Amino acid sequence: MKNKTITAEELLNHITQKINTGNFTDSVHKIKLVTTQEMIQKILGEEF
Repeated sequence: MKNKTITAEELLNHITQKINTGNFTDSVHKIKLVTTQEMIQKILGEEF
């Protein structure tokens, strides 16, 4: 794994792209991605 620093917005965009393109292994993985996406959006909206 690369040792790279990214912003929360970059991570959110990456997760959104994975969801939109169907780049996940199964429905459980998609649910995890959507949940993570929602939590990042909530944190960014409420705390920053």
